[in-house]
Amino acid sequence: MSINFQYLKSITPGIILALVFCLFSQGINNLLAIEIFGTPKSPISTVLIAILLGILMGNAFTPRSGMMIGLDFTQQYILKLGIIFLGIRLSFEELIKFGSIAIPLIICCIIGVLILVKLLIKKVPISSKMSYLIAIGTSVCGATAIVATAPVINAKKSEVAYAIANITLFGVIAMIVYPYFAEWYFDNDALKIGLFLGTSIHETSQVAAAGLIYDQQFNSPETLNVATVTKLIRNTFLVIMIPLFAFLYNRNNVVKKDYSIIAIFPYFVLGFVAMIIFRNVGDLFFSTTYNELWLDTIKTIKSSSKVFLTMAMAAIGLSTNLKDLRSMGYKPFIVGFIGMTTVGLVSILSIEFYVNFLN
Repeated sequence: MSINFQYLKSITPGIILALVFCLFSQGINNLLAIEIFGTPKSPISTVLIAILLGILMGNAFTPRSGMMIGLDFTQQYILKLGIIFLGIRLSFEELIKFGSIAIPLIICCIIGVLILVKLLIKKVPISSKMSYLIAIGTSVCGATAIVATAPVINAKKSEVAYAIANITLFGVIAMIVYPYFAEWYFDNDALKIGLFLGTSIHETSQVAAAGLIYDQQFNSPETLNVATVTKLIRNTFLVIMIPLFAFLYNRNNVVKKDYSIIAIFPYFVLGFVAMIIFRNVGDLFFSTTYNELWLDTIKTIKSSSKVFLTMAMAAIGLSTNLKDLRSMGYKPFIVGFIGMTTVGLVSILSIEFYVNFLN
């Protein structure tokens, strides 16, 4: 199999730029901690610095088109690799435990958002197509769900762009605010905080970043694990939701839109599970014979996942154009804001009822 060196050359500048922002963000984090606050840890996490710095620089200086190819690659593939690598942190028991608790909460949040958005579009005059896109983006998995749903409801490119911008804006706000809000509200309960982050934030990247922010600031790896498992299970609901949306939207139409379950399934979820298997099999066979090498391997993969996720957040920040958001008008954003608030409230109420019921 031949290697496309021209493609590698085209994506390299953007990847390097994302890596530079990642390293620079870590430097700022260390500077804030040691020189300014005199504490072992900065009050602002590296991931949060990366995305804020990316947004600031990306809007002050427009990235060259050549850079955007690598930034897009970082957002699509290096991000997913970082999420897959997070699986090295989990055992089979944790996957089953967190997953069994998360599924009922995910269902409650999805139903709550869908009902609210359906009621809301009667009050806020936006197109039914955009309301469907915002609903599935808010309730399932952000931009991926929007892009996958658009063809089956015949959405216009402008409606897709508006919906993605909407989800991106409120997802970033939730990613920044929710880790600190959850620490205050749930009083350092790692399970509840992880479930909240995993069910209430839109994008997989934003959930992973929020979990990493919480882990970095409050030293809680379990929260990151719970949030990641919850969000990846939530992503698989695409397989149910897109056929449902196709039926609801097209039920009165003569021409039905085709869709492929294979095409919409988030395959990096399988990579995450494969990494869990790799960790657990490795613990079984290598922890005694090659213990030191195995522990170094685990440490390297864990560190790599943080670097990849931070690079992806920098790339997302650099690619976020605030001018485009301003040009879209306020009506879709009212729906997006209320959708974000609703999924957050439904998540809190479901967690309080369900987790307390289990205990």
